Amino acid sequence: MTNAVLQKTIFLRADRDTVWAYLTEPERLAEWFHKPDCTLTKGSKLQMFGTTSGDLLIWGEVREARAPEYLEYTFAVKPMGDAVSLVRWTLTPVAGGTKLSLQHEGLPQGADAFGLILALDNGWDEHFGKMRTALHETVDA
Repeated sequence: MTNAVLQKTIFLRADRDTVWAYLTEPERLAEWFHKPDCTLTKGSKLQMFGTTSGDLLIWGEVREARAPEYLEYTFAVKPMGDAVSLVRWTLTPVAGGTKLSLQHEGLPQGADAFGLILALDNGWDEHFGKMRTALHETVDA
C-alpha cells in the first residue's frame, strides 16, 4: 500500500507576508483554523485550541519557520493515538498573489486508519475555504 500523504494547493489574493501571518499568528489562525497560545516560530511548542471550546485539539513542535516561504511542524490529534505526523506549508509568489501548498504526511496507515485520513482530508478542505474567506475579506477591505 502506498503511504497516504495529503497534498493541497490553493491560490490566494494576498502577498506572502500576509498569508504567512495567517499561518503563524494566533489571532489570524483563529479566523480559519484553531488558535495557538503563541506565534508559531522555529522551536516553539505547537498547541492549537478550539476557538469556541478552548480545548487542546492539536499539538506538536514547530521544526522550521522561514518567513514568508516555508513552515513545518509535527502534528498530533487525539484520534491518531501515539502517531505523530508532519505538516509542511510552502508559500510561492505568483502574479496577483500567493500559491499556498500543504503536505501532510506520516499519517496512520491501513484500512483501519482510512476514516481518519478522510476526516483530515475533508478538514483541510474546510479550513482552506475558511482561510480564503477570512484572508480575502481582510485584503479586499
